[in-house]
Amino acid sequence: MTDSTADTDAEDLLTVRDLVRCAVSRFNAAGISYGYGTETALDEAAFLILEALHLPIDDLSPWLDARLTRAERRRVLELIEARVATRMPAPYLVGRAYIQGVPFAVDPRVIIPRSFIGELLFRTDLIGPDGALIADVGAVERVLDLCTGSGCLAILAAHVFPNAMIDAVELSADAAEVAAQNIANSGFADRITLFRGDLFAPVAGAHYDLILTNPPYVDAEGMAGLPLEAAHEPQMALDGGADGLDIVRRILAEAPAHLALSGAMMCEVGRGRPALEAAFPDLPLFWLDTETSEDEVFWLRAEDFTPATTRGRLP
Repeated sequence: MTDSTADTDAEDLLTVRDLVRCAVSRFNAAGISYGYGTETALDEAAFLILEALHLPIDDLSPWLDARLTRAERRRVLELIEARVATRMPAPYLVGRAYIQGVPFAVDPRVIIPRSFIGELLFRTDLIGPDGALIADVGAVERVLDLCTGSGCLAILAAHVFPNAMIDAVELSADAAEVAAQNIANSGFADRITLFRGDLFAPVAGAHYDLILTNPPYVDAEGMAGLPLEAAHEPQMALDGGADGLDIVRRILAEAPAHLALSGAMMCEVGRGRPALEAAFPDLPLFWLDTETSEDEVFWLRAEDFTPATTRGRLP
């Protein structure tokens, strides 16, 4: 957007409603891809505009007819243009993403947090007094978040399990810097310890009541077909190898040695269910669905692991 175009648009578009309409039109015309916290052009416009204006992002309605200052309008228009021109995901443009209403600082050093595990942790039919998986959240004393990225799952786990000490492990030095910032600002820094290293190596000898992990799981076909937006994310956080299971295999092989006797693991694998079930036919995987996903997260108990079930097959 040139300065003259920005000036003209800033004069013509006066309210939040005007800017939302403009953004939706631009996004639709450009055919941008979503999936970084929003699923439609309208949701993307609302998030980008409300976050840019430092307004609550949960409801657009109260602000639709608010008139903005010229500087505010120009700022929003620059973000709309940047979203279209660069295909930079909106959370990177504003430096923030949300899961379950909890904010996380993000930038291109770290994958944008959007794990389905975040929703599952807050599902009261799964975790809580009537939970099918964990009924007594107070009894969970140690949690491990592997491939923590931004630190989001470790922080969400601290919200859910009030008595838990939580370890978060991240291989990337860049991502670990972002995670450290989020943990420091979370209010749970006294219960979350961040380690930099490869999977279980930094926590050798430790045992956990719950292991959470959203590892790289995009297969070769998926990597080749990623949208332009994904090019802005760290590729090591996405690439799971030929069948998407390079890291998942290692996790399954090592997890039994780090689970308490009554412990369990929740792992996200994207579209990897067929490959995973073919590779580990003896594992009794229990699949968990969310509002927007099916068969992308599995649950395993410590007792489900045996030498035979974790041996697996190569692709």
